[in-house]
Amino acid sequence: MSVVIWAAGRLQESDELVATGVDHGLTVGDGVFETCAVYGGQAFALTRHLRRLGRSAAGLGLPEPDEDEVRTATAAVLAAAPDAGRLRITYTGGPGPLGSNRLPVAEQRPTLVVLAGPATRAQTSRAVRVPWVRNERSAVAGLKTISYAENVVALAEAYRQGADEAILANTVGELCEGTGSNVVVERDGVLLTPPLASGCLAGITRELLLEWAADAGLPAREEALPYEVLDEVLAGSAHLTLSGSIRNVSPVASLDGTSVALGPVSVEMQRVFQERAADDVDP
Repeated sequence: MSVVIWAAGRLQESDELVATGVDHGLTVGDGVFETCAVYGGQAFALTRHLRRLGRSAAGLGLPEPDEDEVRTATAAVLAAAPDAGRLRITYTGGPGPLGSNRLPVAEQRPTLVVLAGPATRAQTSRAVRVPWVRNERSAVAGLKTISYAENVVALAEAYRQGADEAILANTVGELCEGTGSNVVVERDGVLLTPPLASGCLAGITRELLLEWAADAGLPAREEALPYEVLDEVLAGSAHLTLSGSIRNVSPVASLDGTSVALGPVSVEMQRVFQERAADDVDP
């Protein structure tokens, strides 16, 4: 299926121009975004995603997004794309100078673009380690910004090695996250995910995993882990799982080109997540 586009207050044709060449999102990556899974024509966990969109915009110094406008745009693209599997909300600083500085607040006109399109979901994932790191002390650590060049490079390397995700450490050698996913390590029957202080994104799926694991009586908590814990995954004494809006909860079946066992608690968490998601589209 093709991508359906909403911008400037209406649905757009695929060949229409939806942003100016001096949009700050294009010139300097000044913007934030959200990606939601779509089930049965409805965006999953939309309220939580919009809450994070607002937090990211505030962290970047952008005006607060108009939630009613975003919801109107979301309804429009999903009505026009009933078989969509993914919703993408992009919110930028709008027209601005060619440098990193913004226009005065009174002159700012943020750009909102909402897209609906296809998505492919796999039950398991294939991951590799890469040499680059997340900066947990970055000015935009934990914000979901459109400045994704680091992720593009790291994910391209993962694909070059036959994987579908790259796993990153932070600057102090702790396990951090994937390019578009959070990581969960199953150790001795407990699901462990790096704390937000590691520099990882506050993933919506990660958030729900921790909540729903508690409800289901599955042991899960935040815990700082050394990047070398991935050696335990290769050795078979621990297991790795990725979480994300399109992946949901996806146990890792291959790490660095080597097949690894799926963790039993991780597999059960995947089942619980899918069941809960089917019961409530906006938890």
